Amino acid sequence: NSSRVTEFILLGLSDRRELQLLFFTLFLLAYTMVLLGNLLIIVTVRTDPKLSSPMYFLLCNLSFIDICCTSVTAPRALVALLSGHKAIAFGDCMAQLFFLHFVGSSEMFLLTVMAFDRYTAICRPLHYTAIMARRACWALVAACWA
Repeated sequence: NSSRVTEFILLGLSDRRELQLLFFTLFLLAYTMVLLGNLLIIVTVRTDPKLSSPMYFLLCNLSFIDICCTSVTAPRALVALLSGHKAIAFGDCMAQLFFLHFVGSSEMFLLTVMAFDRYTAICRPLHYTAIMARRACWALVAACWA
């Protein structure tokens, strides 16, 4: 058999148009709330000088990764719900899968860095400022994206 797979058929939540519009509205609302909530965290951390500790720097980066993770899949799902076009090209599917795994693994590493930050703050409080200096935080976050 020499046939090639060129696209995948997305089996949605429903074939009824009314339900698709309801799901589109709910998913769009949830996606917008995720974006606005994470943007609010980023703006708050960046504008308030009292929130310049490593914990808030890492939280800000986690919010950015959350925006990226949500933005990998949600827009395509919203387009499929609104347009009714239930197929995705093989290349598009592979790109979406790659970015989802890339951002997901970056999030896992960032959560590990955040756990290390809290461990250092609790178990080694006298050494915390030396271990989690600004340069070290930037290096750890950069390593999450590498």
